[in-house]
Amino acid sequence: QVQLVESGGGLVQPGGSLRLSCAASGSIFSINSMGWYRQAPGKQRELVAAITSGGSTNYADSVKGRFTISRDAAKNTAYLQMNSLKPEDTAVYKCNALIIQVAGGFAFTYWGQGTQVTVSS
Repeated sequence: QVQLVESGGGLVQPGGSLRLSCAASGSIFSINSMGWYRQAPGKQRELVAAITSGGSTNYADSVKGRFTISRDAAKNTAYLQMNSLKPEDTAVYKCNALIIQVAGGFAFTYWGQGTQVTVSS
């Protein structure tokens, strides 16, 4: 089985920073991509940022220039550095990964349990 474990959420003042981590563990052959989604109360889930195995990144317009996604392939871990945080960034952030468990196998999507990020003074 595969597990994704997030960490790094919390309460921060507007303008502050947080760094989220997502560590994948278990039976993993390769990870095609990893990403972060968020969902605020009463709103739809949205993609925040994603990174492929080749290092290509994609960001939501609302976080461009403020958030940076990175990845440590050796540790099967992705990071989301969040700077200049705004109250509208408040949400549950969930990690997502597209993982192949055996050579030649299909890739499946896995999700973490989520971590709360609250931006408030």
